[in-house]
Amino acid sequence: MRTKPYVLLLSTLLALLALAPSAEAAENGEWAVYPAAARLGSRPYFFLSADPGSTLTDRVTVTNKTAAPLTFRLYGADAYNTDRDGGFAVRTQAERQTGAGTWIKPERTRVTVPPRSAVTVAYTLAVPADADPGDHPGALVALDERVSPGGKGAVAVGVQRAVAARLYLRVNGPTVPALAVEDVTLDQDRPLVPGTRTSSAVVSYTLHNRGNVTLNPKVALKARGLFGRTLLDRDLAKVPAELLPRQKIRLTERWTGSPQFDWGDITLTATAKDVKETGAVSFLALPWLAAAVLLTGAAAGLLGLRIRRRRALSA
Repeated sequence: MRTKPYVLLLSTLLALLALAPSAEAAENGEWAVYPAAARLGSRPYFFLSADPGSTLTDRVTVTNKTAAPLTFRLYGADAYNTDRDGGFAVRTQAERQTGAGTWIKPERTRVTVPPRSAVTVAYTLAVPADADPGDHPGALVALDERVSPGGKGAVAVGVQRAVAARLYLRVNGPTVPALAVEDVTLDQDRPLVPGTRTSSAVVSYTLHNRGNVTLNPKVALKARGLFGRTLLDRDLAKVPAELLPRQKIRLTERWTGSPQFDWGDITLTATAKDVKETGAVSFLALPWLAAAVLLTGAAAGLLGLRIRRRRALSA
């Protein structure tokens, strides 16, 4: 009897879902993780501030909502923005932590929670003396020790699930909000024959938090054509709710009904508290088939004119 190779996948999918911005404890239906407080949900996240070189103490609660005991690995993790949509995510235990994830030390790294019960664990957060001022987002993660089958095929995949409570830490000192709109590009899709179908375009750009504080950006897109005509003016919806310090995310916006014959520019304006930056790209919308026919006709006409002139001179 042959056994399938087995691969363990440390899944953060449910952790990402549980970290969606809401005013409730992070949970996945089976267990929840949240800051210790007098009542559930009264303190959905850890909001902390500290001086460089100081140590904070706090407590995290893990609640088991199932009818069987569950055992978890507790660890601190760095937070980041995902490449997919800019959502708030945290590093897995196997990944290298470089910020708040290395400063968080739970009193117990392994905890078993009885059925339909909760366990509260103390932790310390030791801020290095040389820590940069500004925001250092992270999380307290409860990783289920159980490994669940997660796929079919030649290779079996084991999935471990995790839920985390966000931790927003600000190290005291100068704060510098800074935002940039970088690498704006336009990919146009137009019919060869104008008017035969609707054209579209995809605007791509990188939103980059260059500062040391978390920003809540808004982005507006404006397109102008010949003679300054406004072709498009909209506020973009697919923008991360919070862009963490030193993070950047590549975003796209589809423009249905983009011009088939025009010349102008596209401007993206990103705003957040105390900052406003723009990025732009020019475009030329030209029906290339029609242009090729016109150029060919013009070239043929010019050639015919030269031939007639030569004949007239030789006569």
